[in-house]
Amino acid sequence: MSVVQPSQRMREIGVVQYGAPLLAEPALPFELPAERGTAERCVDRLYAAMERIGQVHPFAKGMGLAAPQIGIGRAAAAIQPPGRDTPTIVLLNPRITETSQEGDEQYEGCLSFFDVRGMVPRPLLITVQTTALDGTTVTTVYERGLARLVAHEVDHLDGLLYTSRMRSGVEPIPVEEYRHSGAWAYDS
Repeated sequence: MSVVQPSQRMREIGVVQYGAPLLAEPALPFELPAERGTAERCVDRLYAAMERIGQVHPFAKGMGLAAPQIGIGRAAAAIQPPGRDTPTIVLLNPRITETSQEGDEQYEGCLSFFDVRGMVPRPLLITVQTTALDGTTVTTVYERGLARLVAHEVDHLDGLLYTSRMRSGVEPIPVEEYRHSGAWAYDS
């Protein structure tokens, strides 16, 4: 009996996998409000994909998905923070405008190469500007684990994978060796 690798399972439910050119290209921003319908359809597809993904894998740390990961080269991402009753965050045309000097380094995974986990340094606080469907600009500050999730997805929309953020000489580890399930650890 052969074991289905996590990346194969993600491929089977429609997640674009490592090596696909779309993952290395900056996503095209939406012209809002003119492209409101296009943005809404993109977000609907992100929600549907997240539902399929959530049925095959639990995410104690939350889950994010960028449009290029489902084959759409547009600047949209959705993030489900940890916890059952937390609302999904939608990012349209996100741009990180500020980061804290203080950061940490923790393991991240990616649905587009789910067989490994990598130790990634990230700031503990980021400020992000997004565009609302009506075309207005919204600025939000994210901290700790949520900042990590948001930064990871913004990187996807810039055509970057978390491996480009890892320190030189540090390599991802096979998921079988990863033992850090549950929430990210932060000093209070």
